[in-house]
Amino acid sequence: MDSSNIFDTSGDNQGTFIKTSEKIALNSTQKAVLNRKGNILYNSGDIEGAKRIFLTTGYSDGLVRIGNYYKTKGRLLDALRMYWIAPDHTKVDSIVVQLSEIIKELIYEGDRT
Repeated sequence: MDSSNIFDTSGDNQGTFIKTSEKIALNSTQKAVLNRKGNILYNSGDIEGAKRIFLTTGYSDGLVRIGNYYKTKGRLLDALRMYWIAPDHTKVDSIVVQLSEIIKELIYEGDRT
């Protein structure tokens, strides 16, 4: 896709996505239904589908579980993001410590070469 016409609405814009900050208004019943669906997706292994739902509903327990999953997969920045949004400050602090140790090692290796 040519980047000069990425916002042109006259053609086929399939595959383009513009992020908005508009919040979806959900009542408690809608959130509960979506959270149940997110839990089903998570338990069946569709982590990304569950993440989309949990981000939409702001379900902190679900976001922490997604963060835990990412952490076990070594995706520390993704885990940090989920913990931050949840918010779970204890887990955020833990990841920050881990990442700072990695950065220290990288700096130390750079100094040795």
